[in-house]
Amino acid sequence: MAFSVTSSSSASTISATNFSRSTSSSEFKAPQFGSFRSLDRSSAVAVAVNLSTRRSPVKPVSAESKRNDSIVPLAATIAEPELAEKIEVEDFEQLAKELEKSSPLEIMDKALEKFGNDIAIAFSGAEDIALIEYAKLTGRPFRVFSLDTGRLNPETYRFFDTVEKHYGIRIEYMFPDAVEVQALVRSKGLFSFYEDGHQECCRVRKVRPLRRALKGLRAWITGQRKDQSPGTRSEIPVVQVDPVFEGLDGGAGSLIKWNPMANVDGEDVWKFLRAMEVPVNSLHAQGYISIGCEPCTKPVLPGQHEREGRWWWEDARAKECGLHKGNLKQDDVAQHNGNGNGAAHSNGSAAVADIFNSQSLVKLSRTGIENLLKLENRKEPWIVVLYAPWCQFCKGMEESYLELADKLAGSGVKVGKFRADGDEKEFAKKELQLGSFPTILLFPRHSSKPIKYPSEKRDVDSLMTFVNALR
Repeated sequence: MAFSVTSSSSASTISATNFSRSTSSSEFKAPQFGSFRSLDRSSAVAVAVNLSTRRSPVKPVSAESKRNDSIVPLAATIAEPELAEKIEVEDFEQLAKELEKSSPLEIMDKALEKFGNDIAIAFSGAEDIALIEYAKLTGRPFRVFSLDTGRLNPETYRFFDTVEKHYGIRIEYMFPDAVEVQALVRSKGLFSFYEDGHQECCRVRKVRPLRRALKGLRAWITGQRKDQSPGTRSEIPVVQVDPVFEGLDGGAGSLIKWNPMANVDGEDVWKFLRAMEVPVNSLHAQGYISIGCEPCTKPVLPGQHEREGRWWWEDARAKECGLHKGNLKQDDVAQHNGNGNGAAHSNGSAAVADIFNSQSLVKLSRTGIENLLKLENRKEPWIVVLYAPWCQFCKGMEESYLELADKLAGSGVKVGKFRADGDEKEFAKKELQLGSFPTILLFPRHSSKPIKYPSEKRDVDSLMTFVNALR
C-alpha cells in the first residue's frame, strides 16, 4: 500500500517499485530504491516516504498502512493519519450491471485491461476455447491455465497441444498433489466416485490445484454460461467478487471472477467457433458437449441437457465439481450433504411442487412400493418412475411419461410414481436399483425382481417399446 509522510522542511525521498512477475516464470525482480540525501543534523527532521505499489481494484482485508521499520524507522513516529492514501474500492456489482448487455469481446477486453498480467483464463479443453479466441481478438496479452487431473481423455490432451500451436501460447498446467492422489487411490481405489460421489476425487484432483493457481492471481476468467446448468448457473453475473476462492492479496474479496459468456446461448457459442474457424476438441463430434475427466464424462443423446453427460450416476441438481461451488445456494448445499449425491432435507420434503400428476397414474407410498416388491405373482405389470420433483431431468421427461400413462390406461399395465429422494433415498438405492434420477422400473407379472429401464431415451415411443417387450 502506498503512503506518504511529510514535514515542513525539505524532504528526502525513498521510492520502491513493485515486484514484477513474469508471465513465463515465477521469478521476481528485486526492488529498486531511489536516492537518499542526508539531512543536516541541525535542521528539523524531514522525511518523505513514498512506497508506490499498484493500486488494487479489489477491496483489501485491511486498509491500514504497513510500515517497513528496516527502511524508514523514523517515518512511523511522524506519520499523520489523515495523509494516508485512500484506497478506491470498485463496486463490481455495479460493473456487472453496466456490462450486462455487453458482448463477450467487450467484457474480455475490460477484464484484460483492468488486471493485465494478474488475470488468467481457465481453460478446460471444451467449448471454452471461445475465451481464448476472444482474448486474442482484443489484441492484449493474456495468460491461460488448465487443470490436468491425470484422468482426462487422450483427445483432450491432444487438443491442448493443438491450442498451444494455433495461438502461439503456453498453457500453464496445474497438477494435483501426488501424495494426496496416492492416498486416495490406495485407500478407496481408482473409481470410488461411482460409489460415494465425485466430490472427494474432484477436491483432490481439481479444487486444490485450482486454489493454488488462483493464489497467484487477482482475477480469473471462466467459460460459465447461464444455460449450462439451470439448477446452479442461471444467475451468474458477467463479473463478480469470487465467493469461494482467494487471490494474490489473500482474504475475502481478494479475487475477481469474470464470466464473459454468461449471457450467451450455447448454440451461439458454436456459431462463433465455426465462423472463426477455431479448433475444437474432437470429442464434440462424438456427442460430448460438457467435457471433464474420462471416467466421469459421456456423450449425451439428442434432447438431453449438456450437463447430463457429467457425473451421470448422480442426482442432477448440483452438477458442479467444486470449481464453481459458489453457484450453489445454501439449500442446495444442505440438500446434497456435501457429497453431491442429493441427500434431501431431513424431513424428506423440499419446498417444490410435485410432478407427474395425472388421473391415469398411481402415486405409491413407501408401503405401497414395498408391497409391490413382495408380490411374486402380480395380476398386472407395473411401470414405476423413481423421481425427485426438483430434478430437472425428471421434469424433462414429465410430458412423455404422462402421455405413456394415458396410452396404457385400460391396457392392463399400471403406471406409477414413487418419490425416492430425502428419507426414501437409501431405501430406493438398496431395494429399487436407484442410481440417479429419474430411474424407471418395470414390475412384470410373474417375476419378483423389477427390471430397470436401461436407456436414457425417455420419449414415449421408447418407453412403450420397453413395456411391450416385457409385459
